[in-house]
Amino acid sequence: MAEQDSAVGTTGHDWDGITELNTPLPRWWLWTFYLTIIWGIGYCIAYPAIPLIDGASRGLLGYSSRGELAETMSDVARSRQNVLDLIAQADVAAIHADETLAAFAVGGGASAFKVHCVQCHGSGAAGSAGYPNLNDDDWIWGGSLDAIYQTISHGVRDEASNETRYSEMPAFGTEGLLDSGDIRDTTAFVLSLGGRAAGFGDRAAGATLFAENCASCHGDTGEGMRELGAPSLTDPIWLYGAEAETIRSQIASPSHGVMPGWRQRLGDSLVKQLTLYVHSLGGGE
Repeated sequence: MAEQDSAVGTTGHDWDGITELNTPLPRWWLWTFYLTIIWGIGYCIAYPAIPLIDGASRGLLGYSSRGELAETMSDVARSRQNVLDLIAQADVAAIHADETLAAFAVGGGASAFKVHCVQCHGSGAAGSAGYPNLNDDDWIWGGSLDAIYQTISHGVRDEASNETRYSEMPAFGTEGLLDSGDIRDTTAFVLSLGGRAAGFGDRAAGATLFAENCASCHGDTGEGMRELGAPSLTDPIWLYGAEAETIRSQIASPSHGVMPGWRQRLGDSLVKQLTLYVHSLGGGE
């Protein structure tokens, strides 16, 4: 062992009598190391690798990860184009009747909903105060395929669309149409339509006021009129809240929400896909 150590030699380093041998690296390891250097140089020549002031070296092969992604997305778009063409040519009823087209449309609509609609209607389309829940059967303008398509296409109170849905409830308090006592009486009657008590106001007087001022839009029994965008007042679903004070405030000075029309922004094909997705949530008629 000592003879072998003597033949190898030492580095000249010595720690507390322990001498470091100058054992050469195995040749296979050295050749592997040299090959990695050669491979690295070749990679830098063939592919983008060297940082420059305004980018990086392009490489002899002209490869680009962004270009590869664009090509992949282009291939995906081409594979879907036939179905998209069929959706573009068909109406929403025909799409709904075709199992393949309907499945594609619902999937595409779900993706579009996550990008464009969840900000108001929520990730589960359950809505919030001022933003309708799209999962139930309570629709202001109707829950049929055609009605949903119309609403998504042209929006509600969207000044950019000539075919937008439009309704406006009078501000009975702000405009001086009813005094505060009348509004409280009307609130008491409105709550009674759903079997609830306001805790204030004269329900009988409110019934007369309702017949004179509200029944023309909401109906004699408060069932609502979808063609006018007047919601039903007989169920427990309220757009801005079901509390007595909230309803009183809405009669006195109503809020009027705005929904953009999406057809000009997204195109007719994607609006149809959104229609099929919203309809599939469970509240579509």
